[in-house]
Amino acid sequence: MRLTRRQALGSFAGAGAASLAPPAGAEVSSDWAGLVAAFRVPDWFRDAKFGIWAHWSAQCVPEFGDWYGRQMYLQGNPVYEHHLKHYGHPADRGFLEIENAWKAENWDPEHLVKLYKAAGARYFMALANHHDNLDTWDSKYHAWNTLRVGPKRDIIGTWEKVARANGLRFAVSNHSAHAWHWWQTAYGYDAEGPRAGERYDAFKLTKADGAGKWWEGLDPQELYTGPAMVPPDGIKSAKAMRDWHDANSGQWMESAPPQNPHHVAKWLLRQQDLVEKYRPDMVYFDDFGLPFGNVGLEALAHYYRQSIARDGRVEVVATAKQLTADQRTALVDDVERGFSDRLREEPWQTCTCIGDWHYNRARYEQKSYVPALKVIQRLCDVVSKNGNLLLSIPVRGDGTIDSEEEKIVAGITRWMQRNGDAAIFGSRPWRIYGEGPTKVGGGMFNEGKVEFTAGDVRFTTRKGALYAALLAWPEQPVTIVALGKAALPDAAIERVELVGGGRVKFERSEAGLMVTLPRGGPDDFVPVLRIDGRGLI
Repeated sequence: MRLTRRQALGSFAGAGAASLAPPAGAEVSSDWAGLVAAFRVPDWFRDAKFGIWAHWSAQCVPEFGDWYGRQMYLQGNPVYEHHLKHYGHPADRGFLEIENAWKAENWDPEHLVKLYKAAGARYFMALANHHDNLDTWDSKYHAWNTLRVGPKRDIIGTWEKVARANGLRFAVSNHSAHAWHWWQTAYGYDAEGPRAGERYDAFKLTKADGAGKWWEGLDPQELYTGPAMVPPDGIKSAKAMRDWHDANSGQWMESAPPQNPHHVAKWLLRQQDLVEKYRPDMVYFDDFGLPFGNVGLEALAHYYRQSIARDGRVEVVATAKQLTADQRTALVDDVERGFSDRLREEPWQTCTCIGDWHYNRARYEQKSYVPALKVIQRLCDVVSKNGNLLLSIPVRGDGTIDSEEEKIVAGITRWMQRNGDAAIFGSRPWRIYGEGPTKVGGGMFNEGKVEFTAGDVRFTTRKGALYAALLAWPEQPVTIVALGKAALPDAAIERVELVGGGRVKFERSEAGLMVTLPRGGPDDFVPVLRIDGRGLI
């Protein structure tokens, strides 16, 4: 089914929106068959291998980690306690006030993008909205946006100009399909204590209540999405309230909110507006499959039509999660905070973060960020399996990153300057992804505490050469079984070279290729070998 823009507009169809009629030759039917027929993974994405993400929204302002907006309304949750101490009771000062407290006063996008480009990022992603439902661009169909609230700036438009000026592909992430159930905690109440039974701000506030306030003319129900799963009266304990939310609005749903087609229609219009205004090379959907049935299909078809009209074929990438085998031929599978346990036939991406998705000051104070070593180990593992790594560097509410994050980015930069052009950018997988004693499972949220060793090897190929990354710097000779005479009887190895470090002593036997590396320096990690010979590729 194809939704016209007038159909999507529903109750506000008189807003003067233009026709959705695609240019000649740009037709893509809004069903899975049509998407599969139109899509190809563009070469730029396959060559890029590494992107950096500014997962930045008003939820970074409290510097207290992920899902602040939802959890501040859950009595007994540490986020609730933090909000109570620093901002007040959520019946008095709800999250809409935090949205407006986001000022981005020290944001220097030129500095950050140059930093990320030096670190090897070939694409840059900016968060267009999160589950808190604030659009970070000049949003035509959603008044709760950063030109009217908080920074009073077009965040996406600024990132887009700076990224393209620095030669990076530009990407955006859309998380707002889940706002309708994510926000239902804001319609709840304290179940115990001195204010037991008093509903939080979302339940009480209307557009009329904004008279004389900073949000005059805005409707809080448009931000909080309206009541859909409101907890009933009479819950008597904070734990029981949390359990109720976990069982109801806490489920991850891709369905439309009951009795609220307005939210779904607006979601489609906002998504179309986003890609038409900023022409992103990539859109990240924070969804399992696509949201809202036919509406999600129409959003993706519209995105592909835009690219075909502009580029003659699909030259953009869309990602979503938990895709079926057929769906992975219509868009790219994203594995959030997880590994792949195999070399995949189709290109894919993993997204992860050096800390919490939203800035958490405790990470800085405890020095608990993921170090550069583990980022590079992850990159080599992902690329060897035909994937890309999208890495989030958490941004503070004021628009800066902290000194510990800067050290990590500097470590990534040093490694990339030595090895990126050789073994990463423009590379392709070898016959197998690698070998070694450390096994990783496949799937989302399975990062765990993986500890790679020097015996864990990951292969890539580029311009006729074979590369082998050792995921830890060896203190003794390492034998690579996959390059032995038994494994490759028709191959000959003529030269082994440490990228950026000269020739390496090697011996080849039936059992494997034994290499002896020089001792690494204090800043050296994950050495990469270039292996030349006959019959290797």
